[in-house]
Amino acid sequence: MNLKTKIAINTLPLVLLIGLLASFLLLNDCVDYKKKSYKVGILSGLESLSGTVDGFKTKMAELGYIEGKNIAYDVQNTNFDIVEYRRILAKFINERVDLIFVFPTEAALEAKAATKGKNIPVVFANAFTENIGLVNSIREPGGNITGVRWAGAEIALKRFEIMLELAPKTKRILIAYQKDYPIVKSQVEILRSACATAGLSLIEIPASNAAELETELQKQSKTINSKTDFMLHIAEPLLSTPSSFAVLGKFAAEHKIPIGGTLTLLEGYESVFGLTPQSVSQGKQAAYLADKIFKGVKAGTIPVISAENFLQINYKEAEKFGLNLSEGLLSMANEIVR
Repeated sequence: MNLKTKIAINTLPLVLLIGLLASFLLLNDCVDYKKKSYKVGILSGLESLSGTVDGFKTKMAELGYIEGKNIAYDVQNTNFDIVEYRRILAKFINERVDLIFVFPTEAALEAKAATKGKNIPVVFANAFTENIGLVNSIREPGGNITGVRWAGAEIALKRFEIMLELAPKTKRILIAYQKDYPIVKSQVEILRSACATAGLSLIEIPASNAAELETELQKQSKTINSKTDFMLHIAEPLLSTPSSFAVLGKFAAEHKIPIGGTLTLLEGYESVFGLTPQSVSQGKQAAYLADKIFKGVKAGTIPVISAENFLQINYKEAEKFGLNLSEGLLSMANEIVR
């Protein structure tokens, strides 16, 4: 045996040891990925949906991301303000956050635009994806974005069906909504079709703010019929603000017509039912997506999740209007408010 062969044999255990050590470190790094500290920028863009943040942070903690230990949150709140959306997103980008969690739809669209080419993943919630360019598709959202969506047109149609079951004598449906709001189009289109099929009239009341809403509602005063009219909410931000809902609630109370679509109890005015994905639940769903991203999966390859609907019936308010509270409908409810 020559000298070179002896050296090769003697160094073999050392090479194996180094290889085993490297494999252990690599494996340990893959398993214990949460050793890194993450910073998440959260843009809470609509006050009424702020529970989304609570759900997100709660589920992230359950997944092992402990605030103050291996994750930090920068929560920025505003209320349907595009200028503020852009300022907040610029702040997150300048601070090089590891991920942006954002809601609702318009804030998510702004986040997608602001982070283009920045290599910062975006997870959205409480957002629509239909015909607005937020994602390429539900299965392949593309780019650096994924999230939890509202199936907007489907929800609008289901609200319509529940309304007819509660109030089968309805002849006219009034819908108020934020003027020129992008997510409104698909909902209005499906309601127009549903009303045409059912032989009902659809009265659209677009407005930019509470004052304008009040003016537009007053134009309907002379034609209101308390026995056959129903005010139906669609998913949009106008009636999510207390001032606008107060205007609508006052008008409905004066004319003795029920309100439904979202469950709202505000300033003595109440709706009779709500079918809405819950914000806390969506936050929890979004946390699973964030976890995947932190594990190394590219955001744009993670399919978008559809939020689950939650049916609430205001039993006392529905009884006040003499609505049809069938056992079948009550058995469908996730919550009955008495």
